[in-house]
Amino acid sequence: MNTEAKQTLLAKVNNGERLNADEGLALFNEPDLLWLGQLANLSRERKHGDVTYYNKNLHLNSTNICEADCIFCSFARLQRGMPGAYSMSVEDAKRWISERFQPGMTEIHIVNGLNPELEFEYYLDLLRMIRRDFPALHIKAFTAVEIHYFAEKFGLSYEQVLEYLVEAGLGSLPGGGAEIFAARARNKLCRDKVTAVGWLEVHRVAHELGLKSNCTMLYGTIETLEERVDHLLRLRELQDLTGGFQAFIPLAFHPENNRLGKIGAPTGACDLRVMAVSRLLLDNIPHVKAYWIMLGIKTAQLAQRFGANDLDGTVTEEKVYHMAGARTPDMLTEAQLRTLIEDVGRVPVERTTTYDVIERSPAIAPLSAELL
Repeated sequence: MNTEAKQTLLAKVNNGERLNADEGLALFNEPDLLWLGQLANLSRERKHGDVTYYNKNLHLNSTNICEADCIFCSFARLQRGMPGAYSMSVEDAKRWISERFQPGMTEIHIVNGLNPELEFEYYLDLLRMIRRDFPALHIKAFTAVEIHYFAEKFGLSYEQVLEYLVEAGLGSLPGGGAEIFAARARNKLCRDKVTAVGWLEVHRVAHELGLKSNCTMLYGTIETLEERVDHLLRLRELQDLTGGFQAFIPLAFHPENNRLGKIGAPTGACDLRVMAVSRLLLDNIPHVKAYWIMLGIKTAQLAQRFGANDLDGTVTEEKVYHMAGARTPDMLTEAQLRTLIEDVGRVPVERTTTYDVIERSPAIAPLSAELL
């Protein structure tokens, strides 16, 4: 990008003007990564100053049996009896949460496979149990892929599925399953699950019902730069209509234990470039999250200077990315999260799922050198 083009983009960002598709593509092609990071940081600091958010959360995956056969997935098992396949009962899930729940946790994040053996009542009972036995936890559960699956399998509309789930205890939706919206890539990556139109429609309906949700983009597989830009702009378009997205999380492909392994993982430069361009194009989505489980601790930390303003949370304990070869720990302590944030010159702020600030005065221990 020449100097004049850079100055034009700098002026637009400084003035809070919206960038277009051609400008987004130019940013993805920009070789000067530090300049791109500085540009994204301008947008980030205008929205959030020096604050980086985190929360105390718990990840539950109660079944990995899944009808969908996505070629990039290392988590799912097509049927019971396959190596690594499992399905928790509601009582199993209660015991699992009880063993990991710690005072001060505010969120449970639930994502599962599309299990043909389970009835809708299972999911309702799961939420009811959590609401009853762990009332401190906001339930962020079930991707749009799962909501679509429930609707088709049980003969319900998206609205009906969501209303039943909310009545049982659902508080918000995670953003997974978006992958890449472009039909060319989606047909190769995940042809047997919800389309891009369906994914967006689930979130539109959820937002109309008053639910907040997150959104994602899987990158580093077979998508083109143009398809990345298209994906981000389609999220931006829906946000213009509903305002219901809270955070965007770019998700890097992990290559182990799946059929795309020969592609390899995205580079660190790619991770930071996607983070920065996402912040610049998604001007109407408040938060951009650097998911440390997926990016790695060091890259997620650095991302707080490349457009991100959230580091996710304690997690406790993640399966989807670890089954795809993630080398990160399966949890961090609050002390470790806060030290990572402070070490990059940001101010750690604990939040709820819906980004309300939690005021605490904990005694914070220093970060273990083993993580660095």
